[in-house]
Amino acid sequence: MREECPLQQNFNIELSDLILEYHSRDKGRKDLKEKFTVALAQISCQRGDKRANIQKIDAYTAKAKKQGADLIIFPELSLTGYTIRDDLFELAEKIPGPSTNAIEKIAKKHEAHIVFGMPEISEKTQATIYNTAVLVGPKGYIGKYRKMHLPTHSVFEEKRYFRPGYQAATFETELGKIGLIICYDIFFPEVCRLTRLEGAQLIVCISASPAIRRAFFETLTVARAIENVAFLAYVNLVGIEDGLQFWGGSRLIAPNGRIIAKAKYDEEDLVIGEVDYADIKPVETFVPTLKDLRPELFEKLKEKAEEL
Repeated sequence: MREECPLQQNFNIELSDLILEYHSRDKGRKDLKEKFTVALAQISCQRGDKRANIQKIDAYTAKAKKQGADLIIFPELSLTGYTIRDDLFELAEKIPGPSTNAIEKIAKKHEAHIVFGMPEISEKTQATIYNTAVLVGPKGYIGKYRKMHLPTHSVFEEKRYFRPGYQAATFETELGKIGLIICYDIFFPEVCRLTRLEGAQLIVCISASPAIRRAFFETLTVARAIENVAFLAYVNLVGIEDGLQFWGGSRLIAPNGRIIAKAKYDEEDLVIGEVDYADIKPVETFVPTLKDLRPELFEKLKEKAEEL
């Protein structure tokens, strides 16, 4: 039997409690925005040039803010570019660190929340690097999420460079509870499920998906929004890096699967969409997937997964 990792333990032990907590949670907080504007900043990156990429994050944040955006989302590894490979150890930083501090200043300057991706050095050892999503806001650093599922097949070799994370990540913000996932995580329904049961009303998926995966992501992003009765923002990289073409196609999806906003394919774009948490309740009533969960089945899921 394979060794049980912390994620398996957490998934097994906490899921029933999370389901109960979800249904008993006070959803009536008055200090949170029920309605706000999200910007999907679909950019290409200068591979290995953190300074240039931070400048682009600043420019797109300023442009999005002029259009009324409260939350601006950038792609996976948008700080460095995706195909950095052996330059990874030179480019990775601790969090907080110089680059997160710089983007915090951008968030404060524009009074906005920002999600972006970067390679993170472990606080415990320089030998461990994570593929991390970072959330900052007008008041500074909020939190981070380490990618749990690392693709190592086809054109992907992430396990060669990164260590997987083991925790879902949901953060209380002025824009409600926001959950973070990264790219390949969306192929695993339990990641979004854990994030939603921790209270996330908006699930943010940052991505660096090549064009060969486009059909999968277009289907899965809608499915995850519907099955979790949540808003889902998917922001993908665009451009060509080291022969890999990233397709863009970023989108904001409502809890009923409706595409609220959609970016162009194969070119940089900035699109704006509105999140209104009041739209969640009618869908929860019509399709009560969270209410009808059967937590006793997850032990069987765990057993079968360990047999693989």
